[in-house]
Amino acid sequence: MQYNKVNDGIIEELKTIVGAANVLTEHEKMEMYARDEVSDQLWEKMPEVVVKPKNALQISEIVKLANRELVPITPRGGGTGLAAGAVPMIGGIVLSLEKMNRILEVDTENLFMVVEPGVTTGEVQKTAREHGLLYAGDPCSADSSFIGGNVATNAGGNKAVKYGVTTRHIYGLEIVMPNGDIVTFGGKNVKDVTGYDIVHLIVGSEGTLGIVTKIWLKLMPLPKYVADLLIPFADMQTAIKVVPKIMTAGIIPTCLEFMDSLSIKAAEMYLNKKLPYSDAGAYIICEVDGTSETQVQDDYETIGKLCQENGALEVFVADNKSTQERIWKARKSYAEAIRMLSPVYCMEDIVVPVSEIPKCLEAIERISKKYDCKIPSCGHAGDGNIHATILREGRDDHAWHELKDNVLRELYEVVYQLGGNLSGEHGIGAKRAEAMHKHMTEAQLNVLRSIKKALDPNNIMNPGKVLVLQ
Repeated sequence: MQYNKVNDGIIEELKTIVGAANVLTEHEKMEMYARDEVSDQLWEKMPEVVVKPKNALQISEIVKLANRELVPITPRGGGTGLAAGAVPMIGGIVLSLEKMNRILEVDTENLFMVVEPGVTTGEVQKTAREHGLLYAGDPCSADSSFIGGNVATNAGGNKAVKYGVTTRHIYGLEIVMPNGDIVTFGGKNVKDVTGYDIVHLIVGSEGTLGIVTKIWLKLMPLPKYVADLLIPFADMQTAIKVVPKIMTAGIIPTCLEFMDSLSIKAAEMYLNKKLPYSDAGAYIICEVDGTSETQVQDDYETIGKLCQENGALEVFVADNKSTQERIWKARKSYAEAIRMLSPVYCMEDIVVPVSEIPKCLEAIERISKKYDCKIPSCGHAGDGNIHATILREGRDDHAWHELKDNVLRELYEVVYQLGGNLSGEHGIGAKRAEAMHKHMTEAQLNVLRSIKKALDPNNIMNPGKVLVLQ
């Protein structure tokens, strides 16, 4: 696809649409928009211009301008992505949604919240709690990620095992389509099969099919009782083999996470605080919630007993906010902690059936030894989502890229042999687009291409993400 450069005339039109103060062209001001949380410089690219619209009408005008001039647009939320999905890999316009940050409505009768995409997920959670309600989407980046970015990547998070990923909580979207039309699908109806399910086509589309400007989020009553368990094991395989036993014990945990020994040590170093049993080979972190204190206690006692019968070294129970926060700090600091081991790394987001996690982790250990590299792993044991992170450490550029290519080739082959896939929650973005094309059939890819071509014939919406440019 041949795109045009952003010229002075386009910049002046953008200033007319959003105001000169909301158009950035200076290198130092645009630099932060040239990357996301992917640490490798391979996935950095400067935009030609950054615009900060305040409403859907302004976005519509920007999109119409970009379509007319054949200039690519990269929608951007909080920049916390891990797949270079919000990086303008071929330049053009970065459209930042940071100024669309209002909570428009909290409907306590119908249990809905209506928000703009630039609200942080943490603010959504906090506002729901203030009304005695729960927004169950809970990515580790909640304090900094935007809810619009969660929608774009169909973010998962810690509570997905019980409450599902982001898509389960989205009932309506206002979208600026690639031709500039502003359309709304869904809303507050809990049941709605009128026409195609466009809402859930857009969720997870990573800004390639349109720009979300308003979101209807489903809320639920806040559980009255919550308890967390921190359960150390001597080794990773013993820990992870208890997961299917927990999942088939008649209890649905709210969260069921794991950390390997490297991840535990990294978190301890990052937090500068001694963790319980930090010499353990692995942690299982489990949360249960409910409306009855007795039910919650019965659930965590059942899980604790099950773990002790299957090799747990100890079971630590946290049933108040202070101790619960201490348990979760180690898990939620994973990405930051890994940077202390190696500032440059390659974090993967593979997903396999829950029963195949032990085999997948065995393969990761085997690959790590084969290539003499560290691959700390943690993730969402209850839904099979593993964050395996290849560390660069002291390798030069050539050795690093060769290592990545070899490890990822073997890792992806194992994942697909186990019935898994490339991404459980971080998305494909630019980082995994070529790998996705390699592992998908041509028939599958043609379905995706047909949708993209129908909605975005000029391919201006986040080109090069998910689908490789033709």
